Amino acid sequence: MLPPGSEANAAANSPSKAMREPPVIVVRDLAKEFGGRAVLEGIELEVFRGETLVVMGGSGCGKSTLLRCLIGSLRPERGKIEMFGRDLATLDEQGMDEVRKRFGILFQSGALYNSMTVAQNVALPLEEHTDLGQDIIDIQVKIKLELVGLREHADKFPAQISGGMKKRAGLARAMALDPQVLFYDEPSAGLDPVTSAEIDRLIMRLSKGLGVTSVVVTHEMDSAFTIADRMVMLDKGRVLKIGDRQWFDDLRKLSEEEAKGRSEDERLIRQFLRGDAEGPITTRKTVNNYADDLLGQARTQLTPMPSIETTRRFFLGRKKPTE
Repeated sequence: MLPPGSEANAAANSPSKAMREPPVIVVRDLAKEFGGRAVLEGIELEVFRGETLVVMGGSGCGKSTLLRCLIGSLRPERGKIEMFGRDLATLDEQGMDEVRKRFGILFQSGALYNSMTVAQNVALPLEEHTDLGQDIIDIQVKIKLELVGLREHADKFPAQISGGMKKRAGLARAMALDPQVLFYDEPSAGLDPVTSAEIDRLIMRLSKGLGVTSVVVTHEMDSAFTIADRMVMLDKGRVLKIGDRQWFDDLRKLSEEEAKGRSEDERLIRQFLRGDAEGPITTRKTVNNYADDLLGQARTQLTPMPSIETTRRFFLGRKKPTE
């Protein structure tokens, strides 16, 4: 296995050929708050051309907020995001639109327009952002739907197709403008294992076959270890670790005895990767105040776990309304 500071560990994080080129996305000291509460704090990462970077972490760790900052829908309180060499904070709406044409987004639900057919959904970005004639648009739509295996379903409405097909249709629409970067928000969420594997295969085909750079937000570990070149682990708005897939795979395979010598951050990552019921994550939830865990507010003393007994007595004791 990989003990801390070993040569193997250093090799696992050595830059690949793609990483020796200028990064497509650069994030420096990124911070975001909601209502005075820090959601992201000091995020630093780079994304390189043609790689698949998986962003993972527990619910509420800041994954979706980071994604929204990367696509420009949220403005950070501090820090810099550069995409294609341009600082997003310095761009006006027109400049931001030019950057957005160079990336696509697959939303968690697919986010298709229910009143449009699958083909019309895919055609929309081409109609809105290009001067192509309808004949050319129709050809482009057929090409994109063929890539995701939906050409024969082009005339169906979203209500007439399955959840997995909606994800694939959403991916076809995200590819409509031939983007250099694709962002994925939980692409495997709510899908059965076979359909999830199909989505994973599509992501890998786009990255390896077409050279598309992919940033995938997920907590599905089977999917993450299938598609990732590198992985980022977030916890409470901070980056715990950025490394290649092999480093994380070696960490999750450590025995309990081998893991004892690791840092708390590495043991926390290992618990998340393995889905263990016991470890630093659950210990932290037990030790911390319940309100701390939910709201991030400091308390001076522990609060007992909320009880449903009072609520149960209230409802059982209520009289039925008179008719």
